Amino acid sequence: MFRRPLIHALLGLALLGAMPVGLAAETAKPERGPVTNLPLPRYVSVKAAEANVRRGPSLTHRIDWVFKRRNMPVEITAEYGHWRRVRDRDGAGGWVHYSLLSGVRHVIVDHDMLALHVRPDPKTAISARVELGVIARMEKCTPDWCRLNAGGYRGWAPKDKLWGVKPEELKD
Repeated sequence: MFRRPLIHALLGLALLGAMPVGLAAETAKPERGPVTNLPLPRYVSVKAAEANVRRGPSLTHRIDWVFKRRNMPVEITAEYGHWRRVRDRDGAGGWVHYSLLSGVRHVIVDHDMLALHVRPDPKTAISARVELGVIARMEKCTPDWCRLNAGGYRGWAPKDKLWGVKPEELKD
């Protein structure tokens, strides 16, 4: 007597394309960009001294604002032809031509007077301190730390004090 409603419910889920939560989590794959087949979202850097951020993916779309800092890290959230939809640390976004972006990774220091350590250990000596908002080149990342180069000063910083790197990201 209870089988019929259960069968109808399962049939309804199948028709809607739904699957049980556990199964969905097991089969979920990271999204890939349709143009590059690279993961979305992903971080890159602005390589130009000035980069127009447009309302849509073409030169005919209005320029909403302009990046004025070279090496600014941005997050790519979509791709369309030669255009990439990006978002900055403040969540502002728009479309940028791919030629203005670089895979050379940079991060923004998200903590004032962040200590750069000699090794990825808070007990080691401090090689430098960097101010909030500094853009640093990301050289290497372990599960919890990234090795940075900020204005010639090198050292390790906790990953959770940086913007422009995913928590699970590793880099050799």
